[in-house]
Amino acid sequence: MLQRYPVDLTLAEDGTIVAQAVDLPEALTFGDTEAEALATVRDALHVALTGYLEDRRDIPAPSRPKRGQQSIALDPTTALKLGIYRGMREHGITQAALAEQLAIDARQVRRILDLDHNTRLDHLEAALAVVGKRLVIDLVDRVA
Repeated sequence: MLQRYPVDLTLAEDGTIVAQAVDLPEALTFGDTEAEALATVRDALHVALTGYLEDRRDIPAPSRPKRGQQSIALDPTTALKLGIYRGMREHGITQAALAEQLAIDARQVRRILDLDHNTRLDHLEAALAVVGKRLVIDLVDRVA
């Protein structure tokens, strides 16, 4: 399931567009246009989520966007890694325990949870299985 975080867009006094992720207030940025603001809030969302992981905080689930409200979809790898992280927290699985169950070292677990590391899909699927989840892929038509 791809997760979409709703975004509030506000026109600032200086004419820029302020963008803030509703559920992650740390993801706050701006742009000269709506498209630019949405592009920069995508990056801000990534940085905020990375901070939550590094601080070992619970990551808020995205709320349902209001009618007409913009939202930012997480890229598939980030969504998978957050699913692993949430599953670990839900089941009380430590990084050391995940490493042991996957028969890998702790460094590899840190990479699995690192949003900036390009992790192989089979490693992500194995970690998902340990936390009681599985990957299901669905393709949908692109909306124009």
